Amino acid sequence: MSTDVSEPRQPTDRGSPVVRTIAMPADTNPAGDIFGGWLMGQMDLAAGNVAARRARGRCATISVDAMTFHRPVIVGDEVSIYAWIVKVGRTSLRIQVEVWRRERESENTMKVTEGLFTFVAIGSDRRPRPISPEVEETWEV
Repeated sequence: MSTDVSEPRQPTDRGSPVVRTIAMPADTNPAGDIFGGWLMGQMDLAAGNVAARRARGRCATISVDAMTFHRPVIVGDEVSIYAWIVKVGRTSLRIQVEVWRRERESENTMKVTEGLFTFVAIGSDRRPRPISPEVEETWEV
């Protein structure tokens, strides 16, 4: 995915964020930067919510592809995570995720990272289960 991140932009037109949180000091490394792992965990929560809702049940993350960090997240930034379905297979879903930050003292926003998450729907036996082939719904996350 090629994205010009040289200029602040607005988040993608995907509706409301699935997750919105504030980057806190407890989420930093010794240098004071927000851990990439914390950000990835937040992305997994957002994508997992979208996957479970579409699959109508439990889903497990099986891969993360094309994870790209464009800019750092700073303590105090508002972090908004957008996630949407790009493909539904027989037992799996692919969810595109974008993370945007808003500087605490302004309305400036910029994309900080993005990734493609794959989930598999899990049955009560903890094995892959089919996902209903229903037409995509127009629900808001």
